[in-house]
Amino acid sequence: MANYSHDRIVPFKDSEAGKKQQVAEMFDKIAFRYDFLNRFLSGGIDLYWRRRAIREAGAVINGKGVAAGSEAGAESHEPGEILDVATGTADMAIMMARYLPVVRITGVDISTGMLEIGRQKINRLQLQQRITLQTGDSEFLQFPDETFDAITVAFGVRNFEHLEKGLKEMFRVLKPGGRLVVLEFSQPHTPGIRQVYDLYLRLVAPNVGKMVSSSREAYQYLNDSVKAFPEGAAFLRILDGCGYARTRLHRLSLGICSLYTGEKAKLPAGR
Repeated sequence: MANYSHDRIVPFKDSEAGKKQQVAEMFDKIAFRYDFLNRFLSGGIDLYWRRRAIREAGAVINGKGVAAGSEAGAESHEPGEILDVATGTADMAIMMARYLPVVRITGVDISTGMLEIGRQKINRLQLQQRITLQTGDSEFLQFPDETFDAITVAFGVRNFEHLEKGLKEMFRVLKPGGRLVVLEFSQPHTPGIRQVYDLYLRLVAPNVGKMVSSSREAYQYLNDSVKAFPEGAAFLRILDGCGYARTRLHRLSLGICSLYTGEKAKLPAGR
């Protein structure tokens, strides 16, 4: 299984702990300010990115005959099952519950601090029957093979300690015909835009993070991991190598964010 330079990027360079332990500690530390910093540092554009990803996941659910936005009392269908990996404070899960009202969502994350904030939000919105959160590691998902119709990961694959292991484990729990949808930060290629974005990640985000959450390391890690991540065509090749079919890339907002999709091929008829 291949190793990538981003696998070795960690938040706390002086720590002897492994990447996933450091990532869990980092997110536990900033959980109480995470949602605010997301909205503030992205100017709210991350909500648009998430809606685009939900549309891709919802297309698979629609293909089963479950219509997004179906009214109560409409034709009965088995609810779709979606797994949200690196769910954090459940932002993505809550948005999916809003836009895909006939799906059940399971969110997993290695940070108990982030999950606690997520459960508070879910309880406040009375979505306990639609969304379940649990502590979980992307490399060891505690679900049977072929459980989910779609899997989403919003800004989480950079945090995997072993990228291919996480991608293959998600492939395992995806149903044939199911779809993986990944949102991840990327680097713009347009001259001028790239330089401004680099300056923002290198100076602005870490300093704002330090002021608001007392953790400059978390947003320095954001800069370092974005630069090291195998984005674009390189990530599509990794998805292909992990078994995904019909892999696609959509660059969003001048390439600041990338939306990747890949599917698990359906079994031949009669198998």
